[in-house]
Amino acid sequence: MSGASNHSIRIVNARIVTPGGIVENGTLLVKDGLIADIGVNVDSSADQAGIETIDAAGQWLIPGFIDVHVHGGAGHDFMDAEAIGIDEIAKFHAVNGTTSMLATTLTASREDLTAVLDRVSRYMAEPMPYARLVGVHLEGPFVNVKWKGAQNPAYIVPPQPEWLDEWVSRFPGIIKIQTLAPENEGSLDYIEKLAANGIVPSCGHTDATYDQIIAAADRGLRHAVHTFNAMSALHHRQPGTVGAVLTDDRIVAEVIADGHHVHPAGIKLVTRAKGTHNVILVTDAMSAAGMPDGDYDLGGLPVRMTCGVARLKENDSLAGSTLTMINAVRYLVRQIGVGLEDASRMASGNPARQLGIDGGTGSIAKGKAADFLLLNEELELLSAWIGGCRIVTE
Repeated sequence: MSGASNHSIRIVNARIVTPGGIVENGTLLVKDGLIADIGVNVDSSADQAGIETIDAAGQWLIPGFIDVHVHGGAGHDFMDAEAIGIDEIAKFHAVNGTTSMLATTLTASREDLTAVLDRVSRYMAEPMPYARLVGVHLEGPFVNVKWKGAQNPAYIVPPQPEWLDEWVSRFPGIIKIQTLAPENEGSLDYIEKLAANGIVPSCGHTDATYDQIIAAADRGLRHAVHTFNAMSALHHRQPGTVGAVLTDDRIVAEVIADGHHVHPAGIKLVTRAKGTHNVILVTDAMSAAGMPDGDYDLGGLPVRMTCGVARLKENDSLAGSTLTMINAVRYLVRQIGVGLEDASRMASGNPARQLGIDGGTGSIAKGKAADFLLLNEELELLSAWIGGCRIVTE
């Protein structure tokens, strides 16, 4: 965990988004990196020396974002980034509102995936100055080649339980989510094994039928990556993976709200079908996020970014995104018509709950980490705090 600030802060005159609703003209008190108090009239003694007071001038204070599906940014990819590169990824996303994230892999060799787990594990053991890494999301390699998307087909294999045994033994608690195709031979037993090890089993890059997804949920499947993308589609007689994800309340659905991956009507459909408590906003950002148009690499596959949209050179398939969490929230509010409270829940509270870290972060509540953002009425990010430390946003 990153070091918490010993600096005390009082933020006044804020519209604070909390689990219990919006606190108007609210005050937030931070001590030792934690939220010490919240309310309308909080700790009048805070005028004492040593406590910085910030006037929010009626602007929004919301919890920091938690991105459970992000491959990189600022020219770096978690697949090969060392500590300096991870810092750059974490800094880029922090200045765009992300306060916690999962380093997300791509389909690759066992050796390369093990190396990512090793690097991330070592990185997490040291103070983290920007967005905190809270673990790893393994996207693949046990997916379906038919829906490979930007996953490298050379490394797609059936589930390998012995790989998981090694990973959880060497890197306990590091893997938080693993995405696979439930229709592959051995996947149901593997899903059960993931769940038994406290890892969230996720479906994605899958040709599974409706019945196969329901059977997987019966064995512990609880998550769907980038809903609608790289999965069997909804048909009124063959509901497919999408139909199962939309209708099974046990499955939490990711969505990439960038205007490219999913039509606005699709985002409205998933939020209405799942409810705002069972949808998670993600970026699926790749190394090109925050960078100029040009040529990049994703999991060994050549990518070209044009006008901010990344596609594989081979077949023009979307290759991750260049989205940031603040832009995803803005898109949800402005284009989809979701209220900021609900958008905040999908970007912060829901991912915290899915990862089992909601006791310490994911919402603005007394005793939780001081991970929050100050936004103006146009939802522009003015300031971000992680563990009570202010992050420079320009």
